[in-house]
Amino acid sequence: MCVTDSAGNTMPLWCLLVLLALPDPTVTTNPGVKVQITQQGLDYGRQIGIAYLQEKLKSISIPDISGSEKVSPIGKVEYRLSGMRITDLGLPQSSLGLVPGTGISLSIGNAFINLHGDWHVKYLKFIKDSGSFDLAVSGLTIKATISVGRDETGRPTISSNGCTASVGGVRVKFHGGASWLYNLFTSFIEKQLRRSLEQKICPLVHDGISDLNPQLKTLNVLAKVDKYAEIEYSMVTPPSISNFLIELSLKGEFYNIGQHQEPPFSAPPFSLPPQTSSMLYIGLSSFMANSAGFVYNRAGALSLYITDDMVPSSSPIRLNTKTFGVFIPEISKRFPDMMMKLLLKTSTQPNVTFEPNNVTLQATGTLTAYAILPNTTLEPLFILNMDASVSGNFYISGLKLVGSLQLNGFDMSLGTSYVGEFQVKPLHNIFMLVMKLAVIPKVNEYLQQGFPLPAIGRMNLINSKLQVQKVRLVTPQKPDKCSMLKLHLCSSLFQAVIS
Repeated sequence: MCVTDSAGNTMPLWCLLVLLALPDPTVTTNPGVKVQITQQGLDYGRQIGIAYLQEKLKSISIPDISGSEKVSPIGKVEYRLSGMRITDLGLPQSSLGLVPGTGISLSIGNAFINLHGDWHVKYLKFIKDSGSFDLAVSGLTIKATISVGRDETGRPTISSNGCTASVGGVRVKFHGGASWLYNLFTSFIEKQLRRSLEQKICPLVHDGISDLNPQLKTLNVLAKVDKYAEIEYSMVTPPSISNFLIELSLKGEFYNIGQHQEPPFSAPPFSLPPQTSSMLYIGLSSFMANSAGFVYNRAGALSLYITDDMVPSSSPIRLNTKTFGVFIPEISKRFPDMMMKLLLKTSTQPNVTFEPNNVTLQATGTLTAYAILPNTTLEPLFILNMDASVSGNFYISGLKLVGSLQLNGFDMSLGTSYVGEFQVKPLHNIFMLVMKLAVIPKVNEYLQQGFPLPAIGRMNLINSKLQVQKVRLVTPQKPDKCSMLKLHLCSSLFQAVIS
């Protein structure tokens, strides 16, 4: 699934940098999720990040500067600059760039800083003078590189890998005091202030980048779904960085909570087509959906008791022995005027496939019919083997993938009968109605709760679009297999776009 963020959301720079975490290079697990961050996405994040960095740089603390100089014909002049504080700071030109195979470059140009402070001088041993000054720094440039890594939990970390800062022009305007002193400050103090600023800027850039790490630690590496399942979103391979986008791989696998048992199938390698028209793309492969089926089937959660109160009162079909006795007379003979209960459960994990604009789920299971005896115990009547096919419609709501299912159809065959032999086909319409009126609404009620997507902090997705596509499986030996439309050779995905 690919997702794109609009300029209306509040995703800061760290929301994009989170996706750049470098994993352990020894891990070879194929991902269930791929993410692409485009240059457009970086540009949006830059706007938020630069605003934060600008506030950070305003906190620059410049220590007092003092010294002495010989000024003819007066002799030695002692000076001190104190109380320096920033009154204005601007970063009008900035860019974030992609360095193929390396990381991200940050460049800031034509920045300016205005300061105000006080000056003091003493000469001829007893004469003192003082006043204030305004300092205008122009042509300030900052260049930094950002490297990314991950901690032991699989969460990302970032750090500044290098930084240079240079001051273009410095102009000082003094207020008060004797004018002959101004040349002293203009020629020498400017140099001192330039050096002090250049030494202060890069440490603040380093700190500003490091300050994002607490936010990165909010990545939902283990995103809880419900009492049965959680999704792991840790990184499985290093990011791939090109001139146009950053692609990274997340595990994207469902697990039983506290029991991370791998399914009897593995994630196939798949490629997400390069796309650059939107900010962010997230691709969820069918492996992720099928790992969910494995988890819920293993937990015994794919079963449902169906009772008459789940069938709308307007329906002519009731779950009682009178209705079923019309088709199976032995039922009404042995269990007259009794309510019934149905147990629907899977016998194997469902299989999910993605086709263009279509999600299909194939499920195999059993349906057991019971008569509810007067003492409330259940008496089994028959067991049917069922193969069902449903289609899904999915969309993104906030940071969740939400969906609904509709029944395509199902086949039934008799497994076991406790009421004698009977024909299954006449019951098809009854069970079709029960599935549509009772089972599917119950499943959809659960799907409306949604499944969490990878996210950080207060990140949100705005104007997201979701597409279902088939994509090429990465098969170096036989790269053309997918073009033959052999489903078992092609990986598929949800694609969501955030513009």
